[in-house]
Amino acid sequence: MDIATRVWNHKWKIDPIVRSLIDNDFYKLLMCQSVFHNKPDTTVTFSLINRTKKIRLAELIDEGELREQLDHIRSLSLSRGESTFLRGNTFYGKRQMFRPDFMEWFENLRLPPYHLEKRDGQFELTFEGKWHEVMLWEIPALAVLMELRGRAVLNRMGKFELQVLYARAMTKLWEKVEKLRGIEGLRIADFGTRRRHSYLWQDWCVQAMLEGLGEAFVGTSNVHIAMKRDLEAIGTNAHELPMVYAALAQDDAALARAPYDVLADWHKEHEGNLRIILPDTYGTKGFLDRAPDWLTQWTGVRIDSGDPVIGAETAIDWWTSRGEDPREKLVIFSDGLDVDKIIDLQAHFAGRVKVSFGWGTLLTNDFRGLVDDDALAPFSLVCKAVAANGNPTVKLSDNPNKAMGPADEIARYKRVFGVGEQERMEVVV
Repeated sequence: MDIATRVWNHKWKIDPIVRSLIDNDFYKLLMCQSVFHNKPDTTVTFSLINRTKKIRLAELIDEGELREQLDHIRSLSLSRGESTFLRGNTFYGKRQMFRPDFMEWFENLRLPPYHLEKRDGQFELTFEGKWHEVMLWEIPALAVLMELRGRAVLNRMGKFELQVLYARAMTKLWEKVEKLRGIEGLRIADFGTRRRHSYLWQDWCVQAMLEGLGEAFVGTSNVHIAMKRDLEAIGTNAHELPMVYAALAQDDAALARAPYDVLADWHKEHEGNLRIILPDTYGTKGFLDRAPDWLTQWTGVRIDSGDPVIGAETAIDWWTSRGEDPREKLVIFSDGLDVDKIIDLQAHFAGRVKVSFGWGTLLTNDFRGLVDDDALAPFSLVCKAVAANGNPTVKLSDNPNKAMGPADEIARYKRVFGVGEQERMEVVV
């Protein structure tokens, strides 16, 4: 596809930013089904959080255009083909991953209303409603804002300037792919939906990875692209689950149990490679030290904050102390990855543990250095659950720069989960 010509000729009018309800991350659908069955009456508020304050989104993006894209998403529903794909396809070796009652609900879903305001150069965008309904806004909302910011830059460029830009971006990505080709035992997936440059660009990146890496490229988190390209849809669970379960806890004892209650519910629904622990929401070491023995039987862990070497070494030590062979376990790295970090981590842990990578923003949105003032460089934008049934949510993370929640609640959670001093690390998108 000639993306530059598509951009120039149509100014995006035939390319809505989000074109399907399954133009979303696979783990959102898996979590949505779990919430649908386990917490159907929970009310949750999601809110946009721009960690990169210098990017003043409300001064770059036209509010009317933003509303147009969000309203378009609210008009979407599952097509017959998408429903058939979800009902009949095999995911992680399991047919009928999505149960009939969930699918019947999903087939009739329209995303609930949003609330949008401008304040101090930023957009305040929130979604409030039943958890299993509003949670599906997170990824599309982020994709819309990231792409609209990119369009604001691209609309100032001429036809040939666009062609050169995309040629350079394609070359940059292909050089990364070539560096990855030589890594023995590499397993890598696309995790780049939420902060992608555009849908068309993510689709191109996926095709490039597939051609360049062959079997080492194991799939994409984007369900729509997975269906379109006949790839594996990849994903398990996210911080959202323990954050909301914790916010619902009635006292400190229930709060301490909440991260394990989440996984107990997950354990009932899933097996095999879907049993991946995300331990860093309230501190990886403390979570593993207090973990029940049944969690040692799970397939692996995902490392998503802090020093990835320390996180993985902590998991290896935990498995070893519980009588498990780390060489039979899987560690998925997914935080701020780019080629050099992937190469280093693969080399460090080769032969000690099974390793896989979920490559995100710097796969699908690395336009750094390609335009003046680095105006297309990716930035840290998130959309998080900030309240559940009126109670604030908290995330501590292994990197305090990723922490969120009211200060008094953060202090309480640190006390309950035994989190002491933490090293601050730059948040890489």
